[in-house]
Amino acid sequence: MRTFRQQFKQILTFFIFITISSGYNPVFAETTAETNDTDAHHAQNSLDWPGIYNGFIPCDDCKGVKSTLALNKNNSYILITQYVGKSEREIVEKGKFTWGDKNNTIVLTPRNSSTTQQYLIGENMLIQLDNNGNRISGKLADRYVLRRNDVTKSTPSHSSH
Repeated sequence: MRTFRQQFKQILTFFIFITISSGYNPVFAETTAETNDTDAHHAQNSLDWPGIYNGFIPCDDCKGVKSTLALNKNNSYILITQYVGKSEREIVEKGKFTWGDKNNTIVLTPRNSSTTQQYLIGENMLIQLDNNGNRISGKLADRYVLRRNDVTKSTPSHSSH
């Protein structure tokens, strides 16, 4: 019951924050001229990329990293992570993302840091890339994926199976 309450509280807090921040957010105010640019990236125009993505990413010193990433149309994002088995604390990161040099990648840049993170955009999924913008290899490579959830569907629980 405690886990359900925590998940419900997290989801409710997340949606309230999204609702509030999408209504008024001068920090992320920008023009939409780039979407009309003839050099605009393919994934930006052809995929329905805005939305909420969830995943359970591998971790060296914990059971896994429960991740929820919301990509907004105004190129802002919110990333909520929790290091399962290490801490119950949720880390909330806000920032902007830009389209990468490769056609279907995005680069997340947090507000309070210069450390970036890159993802490859696929159909209803994001694949986390390494620091050089390459796909992660190895036996756990297929677990570096965040899957999109429609707002109308219930949020899946992140389990460590």
